[in-house]
Amino acid sequence: MTINNPLPLSKWNINEADDKHTEELLSREFGVHPIISQILMNRGFRDIESARRFLHPSLNDLHSPFLMKDIKKGIARLMKAIHDKEKIVIYGDYDADGITSVVILLKFIRQVTPLIDYYIPDRIQEGYGLRIPAIDKFKKGNVSLIITVDCGISDVEQIAYAQSIGIDTIVLDHHEISGELPPAVAAINPNREDCPFPFKGLAGVGIAYNFLIALRGSLNKEGFWKDKNYPNLKEYLDIVSLGTIGDIAPLIDENRIFTKIGLELITEGKRPGIKALKEVSGVDNQPIDSFKASFSLIPRINAAGRIASPSDAVQLLLTDDLSEARVLAEKLDSYNRNRQAMEKKILSDILEMINRSDTMDKMNSLVFSSDQWHPGIIGIVASRLVELFNRPAFVISLQNGMGKGSGRSISGFNIYKGIQQCAHLLASYGGHYHAAGISIKKENIAEFAALLDQITLDNAQISDVSVQTNIDAECPIANTRADWITQFELLAPFGSKNPEPLLYARDVRASSLFIVGNNHLKMSLNSNGASRDSIWFNMGKYIHTLNGTAFDLVFTPQINNWNGSQDVQLKIKDINIIS
Repeated sequence: MTINNPLPLSKWNINEADDKHTEELLSREFGVHPIISQILMNRGFRDIESARRFLHPSLNDLHSPFLMKDIKKGIARLMKAIHDKEKIVIYGDYDADGITSVVILLKFIRQVTPLIDYYIPDRIQEGYGLRIPAIDKFKKGNVSLIITVDCGISDVEQIAYAQSIGIDTIVLDHHEISGELPPAVAAINPNREDCPFPFKGLAGVGIAYNFLIALRGSLNKEGFWKDKNYPNLKEYLDIVSLGTIGDIAPLIDENRIFTKIGLELITEGKRPGIKALKEVSGVDNQPIDSFKASFSLIPRINAAGRIASPSDAVQLLLTDDLSEARVLAEKLDSYNRNRQAMEKKILSDILEMINRSDTMDKMNSLVFSSDQWHPGIIGIVASRLVELFNRPAFVISLQNGMGKGSGRSISGFNIYKGIQQCAHLLASYGGHYHAAGISIKKENIAEFAALLDQITLDNAQISDVSVQTNIDAECPIANTRADWITQFELLAPFGSKNPEPLLYARDVRASSLFIVGNNHLKMSLNSNGASRDSIWFNMGKYIHTLNGTAFDLVFTPQINNWNGSQDVQLKIKDINIIS
């Protein structure tokens, strides 16, 4: 297997305009360029109302949270705990989704009762999910209600134990359900087969937010805020958006509403913790989109849970003191630098294994293990392997004969359903379509790798496991003008299920090629008398390949603001040399 693939890097799928009437209708109705209309149609928005909801997300378009199975039971039990002055614990996960879920629940419920605390298990010592020793601690502290968030749906034994010692549990989770439901007072998860909630793609923090909408409405119905300020849940969406984007949840339906509004709030930066996080990330006073959130803010939140204490990230998002926030943000930044060094070393180890192997080209999935790898970093490395080789990948950290593994998948392969077929080899497992976690004995890893490879071959929707690039429309570079490129912002935020639009231009030549930054290729692109600046990130190795050649081009047009001027710049995705 080699990283230096020949050009083009992927298989191109070009969407052709198939309904000029609808395209023109959408263009007139919303005042957008025909290419914007075609992109909307490519993504399934072929009528005025669905396109309106997509282009102009509104909180008014949220589904009723009371459609979620068991949510009324969960609200009733929590309200009883509030009225009876019971002690409550929110039990979350240590990633960005879990941390943000804990924060919004804690922030809201503390306005209602002071008898609430939170607990996030240590990633290394305790691992994912509800743990019986933690439940025993809660019992000693007279806790009578646990609210799990971003975990709990598979913790049948632990929740039964809590019930047996007098502690009730409300589960707020979005992970796939592999067996029986836990004996919780309420098991709230849109992925339940009997749950009528129409959108199944919520992150854990999205479920927590829906729970708060229902709680606020129920408390208000009782007259709770008669003489007090009614909480504005819109102000929580900056935190909700970080958890949603961080969990790579599909940015459609409710998630699009959360992230569109939430990113605007992050850009405003009124929350001290987020302001401090932007400062330390070097993006203060910049518009924050999903990419800046993904690559600047969220890794620092995740780093706390990966290699240090997630409590630092929780406190950062809760504090109203900017000075305290800046101290905490510096800590998270330090954790992130350490995380980056660890990630680089693990990835280097794996690439060395790949280069020594003569069988990797035949593999449909990738599984690597070592006792030298930090378990808090393996998920990131699995993601990098998927990016490099477009194969499902598991990276496993070994300790005392047991492996803790983290997996990531490709489009077209449900990794959770894949590992379900490997259950007899696993001590435990959990996850969803794109990501999964396993616990496995060292002696079972080779058999697991072979079985997963066969399952991938049998079940992946793209049989050759080649990278697919879906192109929205053809657009000669002469037609890339600033007046309509700014309309791309209407389609943002971009992410899972709503990728950044890609356009296609034929017969282009490059001039003035040079390398900038960390091996990024800058060049001037010329076609039919038109010229545009461009950048191809991390592709400096092609500087001599492209000089003097003709090629077709896949790109995203952007507005590049520099020194007070605005110019069109083409961000290159792929190139196909034609002569």
